[in-house]
Amino acid sequence: MDLSTTILSLFLIFCRIGSCLMVLPGFSSSRVPVQVRLFLAFAISLALSPVLLPTLLPLMERATDSDRLSLMMTELLNGIFIGLLGRTFMIALQFGASFVASAVGLGQALGAGIEDGEHGATLVTLVTLTATTLIFVTNLHAEIARALIASYTAMPVNAGYSVRAGLVSLTDNLDETFMLCLKIASPFVLYALLVNFAIGLANKLTPQIPIYFISMPFVLAGGLIIFGYSIGDFLTIFLQSFARWVAQG
Repeated sequence: MDLSTTILSLFLIFCRIGSCLMVLPGFSSSRVPVQVRLFLAFAISLALSPVLLPTLLPLMERATDSDRLSLMMTELLNGIFIGLLGRTFMIALQFGASFVASAVGLGQALGAGIEDGEHGATLVTLVTLTATTLIFVTNLHAEIARALIASYTAMPVNAGYSVRAGLVSLTDNLDETFMLCLKIASPFVLYALLVNFAIGLANKLTPQIPIYFISMPFVLAGGLIIFGYSIGDFLTIFLQSFARWVAQG
């Protein structure tokens, strides 16, 4: 077994793991410098290589140069696809938190983003930062490493990238994350409907009084009280769904 085959096999591992971490929540945050993300992906690839190399070395040894290039491209696609499936959970959480911020009257209070460089509602930043921290505190990042090893069984290197299977998995994942977003935001959907109906009714009964501006502090206070009581369940539902995806793929 020559050295070039070993190096190419290691790079093949790096293609899937590096592209996955480039999209996966937490690791892909714009707050993490690019050099740190690069060396982190390289370190994880080296750490997982003793388990994966016995399978990849014979495959790379028999492959021609064009086959090796094709394997690298498909591994990049597989890694991005796996990371995208995890990313949809964070997108659902951000969308749910954005609705919560709008429902309680904090939609215009902008702050710096955590996962990306765009400015968003301060409440969204708080929720995403807390969720990202909990992913690492609960050791889900270690479970992600185990899931990446298991992905070589579910998505073998020599099988290439299956577009049909990928679309089916993405559709199922979007369905699950949509339900996750609905569960998270459901108390605030009801709160927004009741509050806006009451404000609109009061405004019709007393058109001379600016009910909307008078009611804003009370709407904000009520929304923050509900948010304070529900934030624990809010994050627990997210972590359970994300952990179930990591465990089951």
